[in-house]
Amino acid sequence: MRTLVLGLAVLAAATARAQATPDRDPAAELRAGKGFISTPVHSEEADRKLLALFDGLRVADVADGMDAVGLQNIGLMDRGIRPLWKDAKTFRHRFVGIAITARYVPTSGPPAGKRTFEEYDAWAGQWYEVLSPEPFESLIRTGSALVIDDADRADVGSIGSYNILAWKARGLVGVVTDATARDTDEIEAEGVPLYFRGPGRGIRPGRNEIESVNRPVVCGGVLVVPGDVIVADGDGVVAVPRARAEEVARYARAVMQKDREGRRELYRKLGIPTDPSVR
Repeated sequence: MRTLVLGLAVLAAATARAQATPDRDPAAELRAGKGFISTPVHSEEADRKLLALFDGLRVADVADGMDAVGLQNIGLMDRGIRPLWKDAKTFRHRFVGIAITARYVPTSGPPAGKRTFEEYDAWAGQWYEVLSPEPFESLIRTGSALVIDDADRADVGSIGSYNILAWKARGLVGVVTDATARDTDEIEAEGVPLYFRGPGRGIRPGRNEIESVNRPVVCGGVLVVPGDVIVADGDGVVAVPRARAEEVARYARAVMQKDREGRRELYRKLGIPTDPSVR
């Protein structure tokens, strides 16, 4: 009898819950759009400690570290993504940073068409403010590396000499995109590290729209999750998954130190003045 009473009580409770919760389409959440890879959030202090482990490491060292922890051919971006400029004396084009991400997509909206200058400026301004702004700017902090997945066929210069310098003023160490940038002469003169596929000419209005900020993106054929470590130099770009970054850095550091020791000795024998790569 006791078992029957308990069973009836459970059934009554389940019925009450079912009545309180209206029927719901199980696909409704998917129809509204859903991401399946979460965006981890890390403190600035945690980022600082991780960056210290990668300080001075080269892409080659880090690639060796990735191999050593079982991540062969993982994180190595397409060789078509290359530095806009290189400094072989002080290596200012190199950077190590913590990824923040943005994704722009080609627009399906119409072009501006024939307008007066005033009408065109108003149209472009509205596009920058609503459809293709830079909401990621507030996320930039010391040590950030901006990774942009962009509309690579739109010939759009989402990155230019003004905004890249403004990002640097907020603490940005470098930018990587699988698309283009414009004002490349000025960006080189400014000395902001930029890794990209090549020059673009157009502006964002009429060409692309912002799709997401600080969500996982694909850049150079590899997955980049916000918080990953980005290492860039003359050999290209590698994205190190955050969860494996410490062990990758530990092995890469040993590789770099051994290489420096050996090359310092060769420099000495050959009478070559030392440079930052062996100090």
